[in-house]
Amino acid sequence: MSTMQACHGHNEACCNIPPVVTSGYKPKGSYSEYDGLKTYVTGPDDATKGIVVIYDIFGYFDQTIQGADILATSDDTKYKVFMPDWFKGEPCPIEWYPPDNDEKKKNLGAFFGKNPPQGVAEKLPAFVKTLSAKHANIKSWGIIGYCWGGKVVSLITSNAETNPFSVAAECHPAMVDPEEAKGIKVPLIMLASKEEPDDKVKEFEQNLSVPKHVETFKDQIHGWMAARADLKDERVKSEYIRGYKTVLEFFGKNWK
Repeated sequence: MSTMQACHGHNEACCNIPPVVTSGYKPKGSYSEYDGLKTYVTGPDDATKGIVVIYDIFGYFDQTIQGADILATSDDTKYKVFMPDWFKGEPCPIEWYPPDNDEKKKNLGAFFGKNPPQGVAEKLPAFVKTLSAKHANIKSWGIIGYCWGGKVVSLITSNAETNPFSVAAECHPAMVDPEEAKGIKVPLIMLASKEEPDDKVKEFEQNLSVPKHVETFKDQIHGWMAARADLKDERVKSEYIRGYKTVLEFFGKNWK
């Protein structure tokens, strides 16, 4: 897993983020099933753009579900948001992270072996096809992934033959591989934490030949926009909000 950093003096997104709830979040959406996967669904039924959220290895956490609701309710553009449960009710226990002893390292290694990002990337085209069939008003798809999910985003968007997405976002992505950036043909935003390798992030940015925004949130940990976000910490909360604003602003400008 990885992490990175953040800069200031950045345009605010033209969106209205609802007040962020620090604990006891009540989801605005509901759960449906697509391709046999339980899926969190949120946002207006008349949206013509859909976003697929690839959660981190910890699955359905309040902070991640709240992020999906923010994406669905904060912008002038209407987005319908779908977050499938790729782990089928068996996410990684958050107590295993950080992997600071041999047992945790072994457990995490086994989890990644069972749930390789490539496996999800290969299933996404069919999953989006199913979504499109059931939501015919949605004409264009975007994707956002956190940590492990960020790697999924790189893998699917760098495969021009199968990629169904028109825009993409990676937040504190795991396993950053600059070579994958060379194949990405859609606008992409990457928000890194202080824990992602800085050289890999910079090289990834240099290899992108599409509209892009790459930024490191220098005082945030890997996971600050998803399950590991400590929203009771005012600094984390403000950067969580700024992260979502930055993603929405990028989507608004670059998703045609």
